[in-house]
Amino acid sequence: MSKTTIETIKIIDIPKIEDTRGNLSVIEKNTIPFEIKRVYYLYDVPSTAYRGGHAHKEQLELLVALSGSFEVKLRDGANELSIMLNKPNKGLLIPTGIWRELENFSSGSVCLVLSSDVFDENDYIYDFEEFMRFKTL
Repeated sequence: MSKTTIETIKIIDIPKIEDTRGNLSVIEKNTIPFEIKRVYYLYDVPSTAYRGGHAHKEQLELLVALSGSFEVKLRDGANELSIMLNKPNKGLLIPTGIWRELENFSSGSVCLVLSSDVFDENDYIYDFEEFMRFKTL
């Protein structure tokens, strides 16, 4: 986990099929670099609230703003990066060992999260000081 840095974070282009009836985006096969084991989404998040506040030891995640917008603040222990997600055909790939906080949710925003594994409480680091210790291992 200690080797992941802000530079390993990527924006993934999700294929978009444009049509006069509306656009369609598809995530399949090799669109993302992991097999999807869990899907969840955040919605009705008050604009003053924040989500996240953790890092993963093993799990990869792809975040997509299906509707509206929100800001993702990322930290690797030495550097920080802030990314605004607001397009449903762009996904933020967050590798292991990156602290994330989601905030500034617009009204009606929906954050889709695709995960490389099922929920495992032991994979989460919720304390930032513990995260910093883990990064130095």
